[in-house]
Formats: sequence, structure tokens, C-alpha cells
Amino acid sequence: MLQFESFANDCNISHFITTRQGGISEGNYTSFNLGAYCGDSPDAVRENRKRLCSALGVQSTDLYIPLQTHETEIRIIDEHFLTLSKEEKQNALKGVDALLSSLPDIAIAVTTADCVPLLIYDPIKQVIGAVHAGWRGTVNRLAAKVVEKMVQAYSTTPSDLQIGIGPCIGQDAFEVGEEVVDAFREANFPSSIHYYNKLSGKAHIDLIKANIHQLTEVGVNEQKIELSGICTYTQHKTFYSARRLGINSGRFLTGILLNKKNTL
Repeated sequence: MLQFESFANDCNISHFITTRQGGISEGNYTSFNLGAYCGDSPDAVRENRKRLCSALGVQSTDLYIPLQTHETEIRIIDEHFLTLSKEEKQNALKGVDALLSSLPDIAIAVTTADCVPLLIYDPIKQVIGAVHAGWRGTVNRLAAKVVEKMVQAYSTTPSDLQIGIGPCIGQDAFEVGEEVVDAFREANFPSSIHYYNKLSGKAHIDLIKANIHQLTEVGVNEQKIELSGICTYTQHKTFYSARRLGINSGRFLTGILLNKKNTL
């Protein structure tokens, strides 16, 4: 598992970015697939998640992963959520692409395989967030909406936030149709987030730059945004890439939790 340097220095939190190594899945899911909705064997996914939770020191029931749909729904994992039945929790996580929590020893994570995973941490209010932003989530400013939700629910000051942007598809590999360019243009993103390949004539969108743009618009300090610098498409042997391997392939997790013994 990999980590962000800026997050690793804070003993109040633990966080993780998984790779393809360490599990029992096979084929395009080899070997540490943690996505439950991409066609892999449910038994393999359960075992892989069990291994992850063992490494994190949390119970499997304390790892929360939403059923993402490339929308902008945000769910808070709070005391009320924990009182729900297993079925009610599963229903509450459907159609959700971002999680927030201020509870200790509760791990929240998102699955990706080219989309942008973001971890958000408020060291002052002790609040954590995990965000899944594909191009649709990005163009609809999901990351910015999560920050705004933190301000509303936890009185967060955006400039206090530390953010990690995990492995995702890089701009050079992310070729898109003109309708995607139009969507970003209509959403008032700067033209600097895309370029046209002179040989192919195709457009390429920089999802990382688009997410940084929206985060700084809502008051996040760009100096507190750490990038993994990893393109999943080019490094598909280490990280899953749906564009490289196909939709029926694995997903890796990017997640975070507050450590109970150090929580104020």
C-alpha cells in the first residue's frame, strides 16, 4: 500500500492506497481487487477486504465503501448511520460518490480504476473524507461540494484542509470526445485543462488540474494538495485501469480513518 507524505506525518489518521498486489483474485482482477461490483468472485473480494482490514487493524464491518454511480451524492457516516441495519446501511451507500466522517476507527474509502480518488482531512475539526471523481463527478464539481458540505456540517475552514489526489488516468492517456470538452467548457472550467493532440486531433482532459481548480475556488490552499503523480493507464501492472484492462477488471481502494487513541 502507498501513502501520501503529508498525511503520513499526522498520527491522528491512518490512510492507504492499495495496489494490485497482495490478494487472491485472478485474471484481470489479479490479485488484490477490492471492488465488489466489477464482476469478480464475491468470495475473493471478501477475502481481499479481510486482508486489508487486518492490515489496518479495523473490523471488516467498520470499512465503508459506497456503491458509486458518477453522481454527486455525499453521505456522512455518523452515529445515526451506525445504528442502521446492514441492509439499511447498504441502501444508504447506493448512488453515493463521497463519504465524510468524524468518528474514530471507521475507515471510509472509494474504489477507482482510472477515476480520481481524493482524500480530504481537516486536522482542526478532525474530519475525514473520501471522494470518487470521474469526469462526470469532476465536471459537476463533486470535490468542491464535499468541501462545502464539510463547512456546513462541521464548520470546516477550507484553508485548513489537507488533500491527497491518488493514482488516476493522466492527461496524455485520457482521450475524450468533443462532448466531454463541451461539458467542461459549459461548466466554466478554464481551457488550460485540455489540449488537442496534433496527430490524432483528439482532445485530452486533465482531471487532476480540473479538481485542483475547483478546490481552490472554494478556498482550499493549493500548497496543501498532494499529488500521487501516478497514471493508472500507464502503470496498469501496479494499479487497475478500466480503460486499459476493460470494465470487467479490478478496482483499488483509496481510504482514510481517524485513529481513536489520538482523537481529541
